[in-house]
Amino acid sequence: MAYLKFNQNKIGDKEAQALIELCPFNAIERDEVGNLGPNSACKNCKICVKKGPVGCVEFIEEDESTIDKSEWRGITVFAEHDGNAINPVVFELLNKARELAAVINHPVYALWIGDKANGAEELLHYGADKVFTYLDPELKNFSVIPYTAIFEQFIDEIKPSSCLVGATNLGRSLGPRIAARLRTGMTADCTRLEMRENTDLVQIRPAFGGNIMAKILTQKTRPQFCTVREKIFNAMERTDEAQGEIVNMDVKKFPLGSKVNKVERKEKIANIADAEILVAIGRGLKKQDDIAKFQALADKLGGQLASSRALVEAGWMPATAQIGLSGKTVKPKLLITFGISGAVQFAAGMNNCERIVAVNTDEKAPIFDVAHVKIVADMYDILEHMMKELG
Repeated sequence: MAYLKFNQNKIGDKEAQALIELCPFNAIERDEVGNLGPNSACKNCKICVKKGPVGCVEFIEEDESTIDKSEWRGITVFAEHDGNAINPVVFELLNKARELAAVINHPVYALWIGDKANGAEELLHYGADKVFTYLDPELKNFSVIPYTAIFEQFIDEIKPSSCLVGATNLGRSLGPRIAARLRTGMTADCTRLEMRENTDLVQIRPAFGGNIMAKILTQKTRPQFCTVREKIFNAMERTDEAQGEIVNMDVKKFPLGSKVNKVERKEKIANIADAEILVAIGRGLKKQDDIAKFQALADKLGGQLASSRALVEAGWMPATAQIGLSGKTVKPKLLITFGISGAVQFAAGMNNCERIVAVNTDEKAPIFDVAHVKIVADMYDILEHMMKELG
């Protein structure tokens, strides 16, 4: 770990003013007691060290101690549920966890937190060797503070090497918080995972707008944390017999309570990530009123209507209908795109579709590189033809 050390005994008013004026990021200021130091805008560029008054600021690099990786064993999947149903991303992560665990001969664990374990046994049909359950009436509804406390207790007691969390609203809230508490690394929205023989998890995700795929490692701390979008990996087939065991853990009596006094479940809305048939519209749409025409096609096909980012930003489509890096990852049996160019940001969210039909007037549109059926034509003409054929 590296940081800037400000030697207050050498910093007078003159030196302080010189350092404040020297910083190109306005990152040096006095605190409430008058000491000079960096604020959150500091980039560790070391200009204050190299060009500032001599001896006033030092750049300190501490030796980072490495941990004994052999003490950390197992790949854990956080079993997200709503008290009734298990989130489908859990089954996808369990399948991937088995693949990763095979490389290093580790077991696969599932972590179940709630007031009851009425669905925990189902995880034994999907590849979990052990399901660790932490049950308490105060854990009935998700609240990030008590759930973080329980997750930390699990890490302390079991010491898993890696933890996989679904990149859901709940997972995106819980994962970073527990990783920060444990002072370990976490990679968000991974699209690929690989395991090295030394138990380092290679966490791969799009970066710089999807133009590169970044490989991220947590080499000096454990456990390794990542969140993974749904529909990225395939779920394994359910086995007829449960294979593994459920381990009931004692909940430590630290404060579990939160300031959440009431929980109201929202009515479940259609999720494009769950659809088997999708009709997606993009920048080629001429006017907002035309959305109804493509919605009619989606209805006839028994599917849902989705869109690219352009229509969401224009306010024509809701954010819940967006496919891509900043939207949903989808994996339908059939995806028909109309007037979508297929930029990398969009393509990253639909690459795993079973059948892609693309309609675009530009024969060089990137969408045709991933489409199974390519139609170079006006989207309105093709829409009209499809509606006639469907009757």
